[in-house]
Amino acid sequence: MSGLLERLRGRGWRMTSQRRVVAEVLDGDHVHLTADEVHARAVQRLPEISRATVYNALGELVALGEVIEVSTDGRAKRYDPNAHRPHQHLVCSGCGIIRDVHPTGDPLSGLPAQERFGFEVSKVEVTYRGLCPSCA
Repeated sequence: MSGLLERLRGRGWRMTSQRRVVAEVLDGDHVHLTADEVHARAVQRLPEISRATVYNALGELVALGEVIEVSTDGRAKRYDPNAHRPHQHLVCSGCGIIRDVHPTGDPLSGLPAQERFGFEVSKVEVTYRGLCPSCA
């Protein structure tokens, strides 16, 4: 059983066939699919699944904190199941592919105390941009 499915079962998320298929489609490393891509892959496994059901399941997964909604450069939102391992994103400026990256060190170390303006920083989001090998 996959990591995402295990976490959802552990939380007592009601596992209907539609929800299971959405979770299976999302599970894996470097998965950053749009809702339409999730739907297209889900239909291959469960032809009767509707687009609305996919959107509802994605919304529930985001609300549970099991999936991260990723928005880049005004493109369609993408859904990242890697919500429980701290990471950043590497985005291709050409095709929009997104990869998870795990830089070493504390990302807050680059923000001196005087640049925090009294904020209690609780989260850091860094996006690296460039061209993937295919677009370069």
